[in-house]
Amino acid sequence: MAEQIKVGDTVRLKSGGPLMTVEHIDETEGIASVLCSWFVEDEKKTSLFPPETLGIE
Repeated sequence: MAEQIKVGDTVRLKSGGPLMTVEHIDETEGIASVLCSWFVEDEKKTSLFPPETLGIE
């Protein structure tokens, strides 16, 4: 069974990219989304991702 992603987990896109921190998980009308944050130099970036695209590091 796959691990469940939780707030505070460190994740990375399965296709690669930076390490990100899970800030929020939402499920609306059966569609889940995971809000992740990461830094590029000193600038914080955030984006929503489908949980199926993320792997726990």
